[in-house]
Amino acid sequence: MSPLHEKSPSAAPEISFAGPAEFSPSERALLLTLARESIASVLQHRPLSFPSFSPHLAEARGAFTTVYCRGELRGCVGYVLPEAPLYRTIAETARTAAFDDTRFPPITPAEFPDIRISLSILSPLQQIRAEDVEIGRHGLLISRDGRRGLLLPQVPREHGWDRITFLEQTCRKAGLPPDAWQQGATLEVFTAEVFGE
Repeated sequence: MSPLHEKSPSAAPEISFAGPAEFSPSERALLLTLARESIASVLQHRPLSFPSFSPHLAEARGAFTTVYCRGELRGCVGYVLPEAPLYRTIAETARTAAFDDTRFPPITPAEFPDIRISLSILSPLQQIRAEDVEIGRHGLLISRDGRRGLLLPQVPREHGWDRITFLEQTCRKAGLPPDAWQQGATLEVFTAEVFGE
């Protein structure tokens, strides 16, 4: 599956959680260091070496990496579905967000000291009824007729959308009619643990 490009706010998003954080401070620091090293390895034309990772960080998980430069969004790319071990997904999405998000110019060596990285680690997808979608907690994936659209949990909150608007906008993101969520589309949700530098 190809990575998805996702719009993000211009500052690192903050997500509130119903439960405790899944990733410890040391795990967060390790993943952020890996993301930065992945970008540096491209700029320095050297291979990326992977340290050993705990079984937790080697689990297959979906994730998005967002790159900012001097406070401005410069790339956001990720995978919703668990395609590879988390550490490999972070390395790949960091590299792709920094250099291959076609909405922005690639990060340059001169800009590298000024970049900041934010990671969104996704929970597994769960099918849901429209009335159970929660603003500020759920990211949403809507699929129908081979089309799919995704919005991260922070998007409806930053735009002040209610649940119906969130559903309609995710349908539009998929290239579907805004009422497709009522017309046989599959609705799946996920939560995201978001942290950054």
